[in-house]
Formats: sequence, structure tokens, C-alpha cells
Amino acid sequence: MIDRLRLSEMMLREESRFIADHPKSGALFEQAKLVMPGGVPMSWMAKWPGEFPLFVEEASGARFIDADQRVYVDFCLGDTGSMTGHSPLSTIGAIRDQVGRGITVMLPTVDAIAVSQELAERFGLPLWQFTVSATDANRHVIRYSRALTNRSKIIVIDRCYHGSVDETFATLDPMGNTVTREGNIGAPVSLDRTTRVVEFNDLAAMESALAHGDVAAILMEPAMTNVGIVLPKEGYLQKVGELAKKYGAFWIIDETHTISAGVGGMTKELALRPDFLTIGKAIAGGIPAGTFGMTHEVASAIKSKVELDLVDTGGIGGTLAGNALGLAAMRATLTQVLTPAAFKRMIALGNHWCDGVDQVIAEFNLGWHCSRLGARGEYVFQPTAPKTGREAYDAGDTELEKYIHLRLLNDGFLITPFHNMALMSPATTEADVNSHTEAFRIMCHELVG
Repeated sequence: MIDRLRLSEMMLREESRFIADHPKSGALFEQAKLVMPGGVPMSWMAKWPGEFPLFVEEASGARFIDADQRVYVDFCLGDTGSMTGHSPLSTIGAIRDQVGRGITVMLPTVDAIAVSQELAERFGLPLWQFTVSATDANRHVIRYSRALTNRSKIIVIDRCYHGSVDETFATLDPMGNTVTREGNIGAPVSLDRTTRVVEFNDLAAMESALAHGDVAAILMEPAMTNVGIVLPKEGYLQKVGELAKKYGAFWIIDETHTISAGVGGMTKELALRPDFLTIGKAIAGGIPAGTFGMTHEVASAIKSKVELDLVDTGGIGGTLAGNALGLAAMRATLTQVLTPAAFKRMIALGNHWCDGVDQVIAEFNLGWHCSRLGARGEYVFQPTAPKTGREAYDAGDTELEKYIHLRLLNDGFLITPFHNMALMSPATTEADVNSHTEAFRIMCHELVG
């Protein structure tokens, strides 16, 4: 239904509009190119829509202001890192207090106890360790899993994302073989040596992959998010847990994005019982932080296997892991910001956002689908919900996505980059959602002509 020639013309219009509206960001970008590759502090920032990235001057709550003093409703929220809303007062107060009392000392603080207790209550795993990111947490539990099982392989889901963990940058080729995914920069070894890939929601493939007897762990999100939202079939996750136990592999659940489902993520919602749980981003209100939980049985096995004299050189941890500042931020964020009341409101707004998108999709007979995951929603360019990562990936439309992101940005809305996802924060309002629905409606009306 979308005329591609017209779409190209509309994209040129939005690109010109973007440049005209952001002269200061454009000038800053010219300076940045002299001192940073691509003019950005991290390479993926160059993928934002427009001739150059926006330079942010201030962010607060569910909004940010760019260098040209333009105000945006933020539905990206740091790709979950600012799910709390930007700079929530309780978190900021704890950070200011802790900065004056020490940032990092390589020793525990009382906050570590409080945070661990809160995490245990939310996710059901009794024992916790802290890192600087969810990537680190995933790396560490993979190492522990290999050490405890003396097995080499890690099962991951096709088109998954778990940060920059080497083992996860694998995919399936047309013959069903595990191969290195496109764009995997500087892979240390061929991925079929470390990884076995299966499709999400495919229990037969999961059991087949486990049956080799060489799998140390299954690492997965309870719902896929970074390729788009892919929800589990009823009973699928529980059966994966049973298969892991049957074949002697550890089950690792990564709740970094799926915490949008509620205070204890999907693990609490579905009463899942993983061996390890990893999470980062949102739990510290934007301060870099990560953590992993484990059962008493796993902790006892680690204690019997790992020599204390070697833990500082064994690939687990880091000098800044569990630092006082991060733990203070986590304690305030978990106990005062990401509360049950906040989640109730955020999830209601997430459903309201999806309702608006659904209404527009139906109004213009677009043949798209909007998926829901608590406070998170996303639309894909096919009429039904994807069941696998491959299906979600194949439903992508790069040309259309670039236009949508740039058009919404020009209209004052930031959504999650690289796919069409929105996340609600405690600071998001119903008016924010309604204004997005109206902008989305106008855009879609123009798309179909």
C-alpha cells in the first residue's frame, strides 16, 4: 500500500526539515568529527536517523532538550537504561549523598545488603553478585556455568541480544547450522565452537541442541526484545527450564529489557525458576550497573569449585563491580522509583500506547501488528505477532523504519532505535501517549496517500 517512490520523496523532505531545525547540533557534529570516529562517542550512535545525531543538553523525566532547545517526548528512555525517567529525584538524591561519602572503595556497603534483599524478593533467587553492566553479568554466569559443568557450549536464541557477549553473536544459516552473525566484529573464534543456536518457541530444537550432552547453559530472554518483541507460547518457558534440568545445563534468564513486564519481570509473573538471572540498565536509574542472582545450590557448587585465592584473576568481576555509587543508585531506584504502583501506571500507559497504534493500523488497513510487553509496545510490518527471532527480523523494513524514526523525531518523539518500540516511564503521561497517537495517525495517513 505504500508507494516507495513517494516514500523516498517524503524521506528527503524530513531530512531537509531535520537539518533546518537543528543548526546547533549540526555545528557540534562538525566539531565532534574532528575528535571522534563518525563524530560520536560510540559507533552505534551514528545509526540514529538524520544527517547527524542530536546533541542533548538536558534530560528530565520523560523529556529531553537538544542543543537547539527543541523539546522531545522520550519513549526510548536510553533503550531501558532510563526506564525510571531521566534523573528521578529519589535516585539523584541517593547519588548526591553517596558521592560525598565515597564513590568506590573495593569494599561492601550496607546498600549491597538492601539491594540484594530487594532483588531476592522480586525475582525469587536468594543470592546476588554485582557487575557494571548486564553484559558483564552474562559473561560471568557463562564462565561459572562452564566451570561447574566442564562443558563448552552455550545455547542462545536466534537473533537474540545480550550485550557484547561473544557467544551470542551467532545465527542459523539456511541449513540450520550455527554460524557467525553478520556484522560480528573481530570474533575470537568460529561461533560454532562456543555456541549452539535455536529458534525461540521451538522446544524440539531446544531438546535436540541439549541432547549432544555438551551444553553448559541456556542463555535467553523470557521474551525477545532487541529484534522486536517476540512473546513466548504458553508453557514454553516452563518446558525450557525442565529440559535444562533434564540435560544437566544451567538456565540463565536475562531480564534486562523484560523487566518492563512488572516489578519482578517475567520471572515473577510466570513463576519461573532459573539457575541464574541477569539484569542491568534500569535498576540503577541510568548509572551503569548490573547484577546476577543464583540459587543456593549453584552458589555452593561455585564455592566448592572455585579457589578463593584465584578469584581476582579468574575472569569474574572487575575493579568497579559492586561500587558504592552504583549500589546507592540501585537501592533508591528499586525501592522508591520502580515500585509496584509505578509499574501499574506504566503498564496501563503501555497498553494505552498500543491501543492507539492498533487503532491507527486498523484505520488505514496497514497490515501491521502491535505487540505488548507490560510497559513496552512495538509494531512490526506484518499482520500477526512474530513467533521467532527470524520471523521478527524478516518483518523488518529498513527504508520504512528510517522514515518513521526521522518523521517522529521531527515531530518531537524519540522511539527506540533500529525498530519501532516505545517504553513508558513513571514520568510519562497520558497526554504524551495521546500526542504520539495523533502524530502517528497523521504520519500513517500521509504514508498511504
